[in-house]
Amino acid sequence: MARIDYRRQDITEVLAALPLESADVLFCHSNLGFFGRLENGAGADSLCTIFMEEILARIAPGGTLVVPTFTYSFPRGEVYDVERSRSHMGMFTEWIRTRPEAVRSLDPCYSVAAVGRRAAELTNDLPTNSFTETSFFGRFLNCNGKILNFNFDAGSTFVHFAERRLKVPYRFDKSFTGIVREGGVERSAASTIWVRYLSDDALEAEFANFDEIARAEGLFVTKRLGRGELGTISAQATLDLIARTLPRRPWFLTKAEKLGIRNPTIVPEAKA
Repeated sequence: MARIDYRRQDITEVLAALPLESADVLFCHSNLGFFGRLENGAGADSLCTIFMEEILARIAPGGTLVVPTFTYSFPRGEVYDVERSRSHMGMFTEWIRTRPEAVRSLDPCYSVAAVGRRAAELTNDLPTNSFTETSFFGRFLNCNGKILNFNFDAGSTFVHFAERRLKVPYRFDKSFTGIVREGGVERSAASTIWVRYLSDDALEAEFANFDEIARAEGLFVTKRLGRGELGTISAQATLDLIARTLPRRPWFLTKAEKLGIRNPTIVPEAKA
């Protein structure tokens, strides 16, 4: 008899136990495979359908689900096709991207796909800089968004928005140019993203410290599901935690702190 790690009813109950509300805007990093085997051995399409339906039911009425469909197209020298460029962020995000009801942003590096009441509001007419106050991440913060992670720690791409707002010294805006294709029509475009300096590998992102604090303070609320866990933390709580921790631990979001490096090497690079 095949092992069963969880049932659909378990998803319903776990989501109900998390601090989510109707009309919430959720940003979801996901790895559905880590939960193990769902009852009845659901295939990929069925599994994604179930999770989307359960999430939207939990935040109904008026909720919105957003997933990262990042492609990093311009740094890779690739055309960004809003209808065809595949997400590099896992099975669930790619499945959401292809839904007819999903709205995808025109960001050539950090695109997102959204389903629900505020989908267009969060994805339309975004600036060329992926991490400004009017970017998706700024809008997400302004609508009291919540991060909902499946089998990830408390960290998320939103952390980089917080780093930029708080002006950390180890990252900078870097601009790229390339081609965007929409409805088969191509045009030249620019894209600016928030990147780390490459002068020291200790500046690589590391969210273990953030996760430890968020769990200890009860900001990242988690529940077990199958062989994995779901966890949620609000965008505002993420920003606030980082803002009060950086002054005394300026490298806690990088590998430098774990390595005991107090002064990582920062060599300025060209912004374009």
